[in-house]
Amino acid sequence: MSDSLVIIPTYNERANITRMIETVMGLPQPFDILVVDDGSPDGTADLVRAQQAVYPKRVHLLERSGKLGLGTAYIAGFEWGLEHGYDYICEMDADFSHNPADLVRLRQACAESGADVSVGSRYVRGGKVVNWPWDRIFLSYGASVYVRMITWMPVKDPTAGFVCYRREVLQAIDLKKIRFIGYAFQIEMKFATRQLGFTIREVPITFVDRVEGVSKMSSNIIKEAVVGVLRMRWKGFFESYR
Repeated sequence: MSDSLVIIPTYNERANITRMIETVMGLPQPFDILVVDDGSPDGTADLVRAQQAVYPKRVHLLERSGKLGLGTAYIAGFEWGLEHGYDYICEMDADFSHNPADLVRLRQACAESGADVSVGSRYVRGGKVVNWPWDRIFLSYGASVYVRMITWMPVKDPTAGFVCYRREVLQAIDLKKIRFIGYAFQIEMKFATRQLGFTIREVPITFVDRVEGVSKMSSNIIKEAVVGVLRMRWKGFFESYR
């Protein structure tokens, strides 16, 4: 068993999941995979099971009954990873917007360079976004500035979903206190990490917009992020995530 796990949440990712698993399995640093599938009607889970036969004991599948939210998928994955003894637990998208090869650098930042959490960042020097229209870049970057102003976090890409955690961080955070289930989940996890005194290091990545499949972005997700950050900051003055 590897000491490193990558959690990949899926909903209708049939077009991507087989190639994603094969790519991660081919990395020079071994990573095990946990796919958390929310009842994909397109047969994503069936393809994962086929890969389990190819990579026994390295590819794992957690099936859920329906779309329960990105945040709950990751929390279920974190709990599974801690229970199974992994030292480094990563999260990433299934659609190749995150380059699987960058998992190696994210792990190195935690395993060799002293970070407690490493973030694949679009907005530090060397990071960039490919195939996004200007208005979406403006919205995303504006959201990052908004989050930094409200939370006081020195993280330039607080909404990033390409992250590596040392197990000690996930053990310290009371995951039951993480309230958000959409993209605000990523912000809250970083906020909890900082509140408990852990270090976050950003690693530059190139983010490429998905080619296959359908984006999961919605107006409710955006509303949760905008309003939720204010609530999270206010609660942070009085409550701890420990």
